Amino acid sequence: MATINKRFVLASRPSGEPTPANFRLEEAPLPALGDGEVLVRHHYLSLDPYMRGRMNEGKSYAQPQALNAVMVGGTVGEVVESRHPDYKPGDAVVGMGGWQQYSVVAAAQPWALRKIDTARVPISAYLGVVGMPGVTAWMGLNKIIEAKEGETIVVSAASGAVGSVVGQLAKARGCRAVGIAGGADKCNYVVDELSFDACIDYKKLDGTDAIAAALAQACPSGIDGHFENVGGAILDAVMRRANAFSRIAMCGMISGYNGAPIPMAAPQLILLNRMKVQGFIVSEHMALWPQALAELGERVAKGTLKYRETVAQGLERAPEAFIGLLKGRNFGKQLVKLV
Repeated sequence: MATINKRFVLASRPSGEPTPANFRLEEAPLPALGDGEVLVRHHYLSLDPYMRGRMNEGKSYAQPQALNAVMVGGTVGEVVESRHPDYKPGDAVVGMGGWQQYSVVAAAQPWALRKIDTARVPISAYLGVVGMPGVTAWMGLNKIIEAKEGETIVVSAASGAVGSVVGQLAKARGCRAVGIAGGADKCNYVVDELSFDACIDYKKLDGTDAIAAALAQACPSGIDGHFENVGGAILDAVMRRANAFSRIAMCGMISGYNGAPIPMAAPQLILLNRMKVQGFIVSEHMALWPQALAELGERVAKGTLKYRETVAQGLERAPEAFIGLLKGRNFGKQLVKLV
């Protein structure tokens, strides 16, 4: 077994867009395990937009990523050594091991580590469609938007790890699903492979007015629910087409993650349409995870919930892949393959 662990730490806080200089690759010896600890070798690392917000020092829903500490991140892998009775070498597990090859986990801590079944679901899917992104989609659609049969549901970043699941679950519940994505390839994927009813390519449109006009065509009965991942002009356009008593699940605002202002053009529409606009963090609703994961896993196993992954090869590629994710260069879930 290896005794040296490679890891990326946050070397400095970005000003605007992150650069490779904000990260530092280190090597460190693996410590001996204490009672109740498990050593995990990571097979895949998850890269997610929330990581950009954690790199800032300001107030947020979670503590900032500490400088000179391993970058936070979800991981799947294999137990290679254990001093906890519930885990044995060879067990496949998911956790928050971070940007590194190995992690030592205090396995008794709630949700620190979870065994997974890779017989019916590929191991990488536990970082995407059957992991935090999938549960985020399930939570926003079912518990905030409360989608009902016959309603029109719109989702931004529709080809991504979260948005693609939102639309597919909406269709399964008898809704009209309309995506917003950047580029013809992504929109074609959303409609042709994921079976959304329509997809709007915002990159072909110039600002809020044009996006709103496209939404008017794609959503002839207006918008009952919206799952927001982007913010800015897209959110403003959606609000123009929103029906009375519509609901917006605020999941992400990636248009402002690098510090750009994201004002709302017409907040009075919230009052005029008696809209519910609710932000949520999926980790604050752990009691719902088993229910969500059960449905997501079953749908993936049966082939009724589709997904796509973009995989960077090797830990050294993590900063480059993360920066590309924030620029929309990935297609579907962004992963780093470590083994």
